[in-house]
Amino acid sequence: MGSEQVYNVIVTAHAIFMIFFFVMPTAIGGFGNCMLPIFLIRRDIRLPRLNNLRFWLLPPAVVLAIRRTLSAGGAGTGWTLYPPLRRTIGHPSSAVDLVIFRLHLAGVSSILGGINFICTFRNGRSYAVSLAGASLFV
Repeated sequence: MGSEQVYNVIVTAHAIFMIFFFVMPTAIGGFGNCMLPIFLIRRDIRLPRLNNLRFWLLPPAVVLAIRRTLSAGGAGTGWTLYPPLRRTIGHPSSAVDLVIFRLHLAGVSSILGGINFICTFRNGRSYAVSLAGASLFV
């Protein structure tokens, strides 16, 4: 494995971990779970089991991400998942396929969190919060 591939694998792993496994779950999932009930004058979110499922979809995706980054040469495609176009190198292993699969797991997790937030806003707001009176964050 050449040094270009190692560099591409490190850049890909860093970008995917930071965007899909740190920023999105922390900013949207964690911050939203804490702040949305406060803004809607509720004690908790509307569908806690759905929120639990959303949370438990992330660890298998992270495990797949770590295993695929460290084995079989990794996926050196960058955060956009486009292969390098300068050379005709490819990925003979299933590294890119598993990158896409782990991103699908993280995406399903984010979609479930979004459904939970929408249900909490539409069906679980207090009588003191109207649709027009809700803050912009909500």
